[in-house]
Amino acid sequence: MPMKASDKKHLKRSNIDLTLLGLGTAPFGGLYAAVPLADAEGAMQAAWDAGLRYFDTAPMYGLGRAEHLAGHFLREQDPESFRVSTKVGRLMSFDRPGRVLPPEPPKNEFDSGWNNGLPFREVFDYSYDAILRSYDDSRQRTGLGRLDILFVHDIGRVTHGELHDHHWGALTKGGGFKALAELKAAGLIAGFGLGVNEWQVIRDAMQEADLDVCLLAGRYTLLDDDAAETFLPLALKHEVDLVIGGVFNSGILASTSGRKKFNYVDAPAEVLARVEKLEAVCSRFDVPLPAAAIQYPLRHPAATVVAIGAKTAAQVKGNVEWFERDIPAELWTTLESEGLIPALP
Repeated sequence: MPMKASDKKHLKRSNIDLTLLGLGTAPFGGLYAAVPLADAEGAMQAAWDAGLRYFDTAPMYGLGRAEHLAGHFLREQDPESFRVSTKVGRLMSFDRPGRVLPPEPPKNEFDSGWNNGLPFREVFDYSYDAILRSYDDSRQRTGLGRLDILFVHDIGRVTHGELHDHHWGALTKGGGFKALAELKAAGLIAGFGLGVNEWQVIRDAMQEADLDVCLLAGRYTLLDDDAAETFLPLALKHEVDLVIGGVFNSGILASTSGRKKFNYVDAPAEVLARVEKLEAVCSRFDVPLPAAAIQYPLRHPAATVVAIGAKTAAQVKGNVEWFERDIPAELWTTLESEGLIPALP
């Protein structure tokens, strides 16, 4: 039977339910292009009308804008009817007399900037005090009485380069994980984990903290199965639920968008060639490539739910249609036999 976007999955360690499809709010910050207020509000309304009740946001997205917009909509809904995740690790700050901000960090390959973000600067801080302050700040920006999940945002060597050890020390020895555990023990959040593009750092974090749920973006998709062999079985063994994001790898798998971005940069020739092969197989079964891309992660037992980003109501509706489209099992076996996706365990 085809999946329904509004169907729910119970998180094993957090004891809450999330809809199988969640809405990520990164586009609201102006990812790749400015997003008008009316478009963001329309996307939230369309998601709600389609039965989506899981929403993911972060201080980073538009330097606070996405949290404000998500909260503006969700404050008008029954507070017991939805779930929200946001992120910690970046504090929003600004210049003023007497304040000395650290040098602005160099842009990493996953940071494309914001086209209509708020006038703040991000300051990375994963320490005990910063985690608690980030939680407080997000509560104020969203105006919500409850935040369900906190993800440690963009910790990892790809993001931080030579500064990784410093930030990792703040999260571990500096009490960042301790702060998250205290928030959960106090009943202020249902669970915590990492929200990253690097599965290796989730593996490392499992040795440091009792993670509940993690968001992994772009690493278990039709184009990138890097996490499949080693990491997904580990998450399953440790009963760490996984929210899978970035299923279109920045747009290349949502071919109707016309965007040729792969992991936030222009897609190289070998990626374009692989997309053509995937699309050719999908066309044999009369399945749009984006429908296969959005449903693909949930074939694996380690994947719990999928979160997608959308800028407009039309994009949300299109994503829901792709998610709920009936896909014959033969499509997946053909992709496996042609070496385009790994076989399931």
